[in-house]
Amino acid sequence: MQTIYERIEFLIKQKGLTKKAFCQQMNISTGNFGDWKRGKSTPGTHNLIEIAGFFKVSLDWLILGKTAAEVIRESEGEYFIAQKRQLDCQMDELLPEEQAFIKEYLAFAEYRKNKQDGAE
Repeated sequence: MQTIYERIEFLIKQKGLTKKAFCQQMNISTGNFGDWKRGKSTPGTHNLIEIAGFFKVSLDWLILGKTAAEVIRESEGEYFIAQKRQLDCQMDELLPEEQAFIKEYLAFAEYRKNKQDGAE
């Protein structure tokens, strides 16, 4: 399974759903779903989060096809540094698509928080 769409299609089949039923349950238009299949577009951050939650899979697997254990790289030393309990972050540069994904996710999280704050 090379693409996000292939992994979603696998999950749909595994759950015994039709693609149409999946789209209805997730409130995704069949046109958008077809665009994912043809590679014209990919699911947005919100859809990815909702799909991962629906199927109870990690975003790592859904987006990259890897398990969390394959994605996380820890150094040999302690996970935390000194008494400040600061995370020992790896200094690897993120790829441009990873940076774009994180920016989109942060914007979505801020939008959702603002939406919740306004509802209260």
